Amino acid sequence: MALIGLAVGLGLAAARLPLGPAMAVTLGPALLALIFIEPAVGLGLTLIAAPLKAYLARVYPGLPLDPGQLFFAVTLAAWLARGAARREIKIPHLPSSACPRAVSGVFLSLTLFISISALSLWAAPSLSDGFGELIKWAQIGLMAALVFDCGRRNRALAFILGAVFAAGAIQAGLGLWQFAFSANEPAHFRILGDHFRAFGTFEQPNPFGGFMGLLWPVAAGLTAWTVERRVWSDSRFTLHASHSTLLALLTSLFLLSLALSFSRGAWLGAAAAGVTLLAFLPRRLWLGLGLVTVALIGGLWLAERGLLPQAITARIADLGDFTQVYDARGAHINEDNYAVLQRLAFWQAAEGMADAHPWLGVGIGNYPVAYPGFALLNWPQAIGHAHNIYLNMLAEVGLLGLAAYLIFWASVVALTLRALRANTDWRRGLALGVLAAWAHLAVHGLVDNLYVNNIHLFVGAYVGLLALTLKRPLSELENHHKDTKARRTTDKALRVFVP
Repeated sequence: MALIGLAVGLGLAAARLPLGPAMAVTLGPALLALIFIEPAVGLGLTLIAAPLKAYLARVYPGLPLDPGQLFFAVTLAAWLARGAARREIKIPHLPSSACPRAVSGVFLSLTLFISISALSLWAAPSLSDGFGELIKWAQIGLMAALVFDCGRRNRALAFILGAVFAAGAIQAGLGLWQFAFSANEPAHFRILGDHFRAFGTFEQPNPFGGFMGLLWPVAAGLTAWTVERRVWSDSRFTLHASHSTLLALLTSLFLLSLALSFSRGAWLGAAAAGVTLLAFLPRRLWLGLGLVTVALIGGLWLAERGLLPQAITARIADLGDFTQVYDARGAHINEDNYAVLQRLAFWQAAEGMADAHPWLGVGIGNYPVAYPGFALLNWPQAIGHAHNIYLNMLAEVGLLGLAAYLIFWASVVALTLRALRANTDWRRGLALGVLAAWAHLAVHGLVDNLYVNNIHLFVGAYVGLLALTLKRPLSELENHHKDTKARRTTDKALRVFVP
């Protein structure tokens, strides 16, 4: 009777409400029930909806919570509710066979960074901005733990990885449409005549290019594995052509949308990711370095012969401007050097904050709040961050926080390399792609801050996926080592009786 009454109430509400609220009333409870039944669904919806944050903040400025954060909160609540119903709420952890030192090092270093960041708020001008940034970094750890816990089932793992690619495909398709067909975008995004730089729902081309830079290497790594299996497979293995074709199409789509963002920082990051892919694709590093050398020689040959598109070569020629560091206060501002001088001004303001607060900075998340006190004369307004993640960390959390941030990423890279060495199946392709994605993040971070628009949730998801790649293969390796040790012991005992 309760279910019948609920159905009647929902039906009457759907009949009387407008289309949008009616869909929310009817589909909302169904989605909520589905997430509580299978939290992996909530993780997938979180990843798909996460990049909508910046767009919705512009269209609905009073929105208290974006869909990505809402789905993440519901998923976390669903996971806790499932544990409470079973009377066992266990924090997801890795068993002894899943490389506890590597993964524990990631979470310990993340905890260290969050702790130092919390200390930096001791005298920060804005506690609310600082707490918001602390929550962001805590969500990286929570997302990694939830992905690991939910992804132990093969179907859930495939769903989470599919959600990552679905989010990228949606954003890439929107970016391609903006470049090819849109006519009502901001004027400063105009490029190549009547076209506009691709930006998706990120509202800026640079973070959009960074987001694509985190996705295409993963698709490329899995594509490389499918090709390798096709070439070296034996009669016991059958590869579906649709898998490799789909992954290759996704890689091309993500790369094309990254290129159409015309973000020089994203292009630099993509180059670093490509070099990483080539270097670690073969199992022998010297072969990978040979591939990198051949690729560099080929790229230089194409550039010298003028075979690259003019729009790309002109944009690449401007990359040298980002390597020049000088005092922006005495420079003449024009349309050609505006973007470079703006970044230099933000960098100098960050250096001023670090000089004034060397150990703990001005407080995590407080760069835009503290900026007016350190701004250059011609650059009075901050745009969220220092456009350099390392200088931004130095300004906000000081030398101690920057060191903890680097330790965290060193542990993440160590985990990725371990996953790369420990796996031989598709998990190696995934680890290879994630390693290249980290390379993009590190290089692009020299000229930007990519922890915006919920990108940090994808970072946490990647860490969780890496933990999953280590779970089964390492246990198999340990069993193999145990069997080998047992055989050696038996052989040694037999030698006593058999000459």
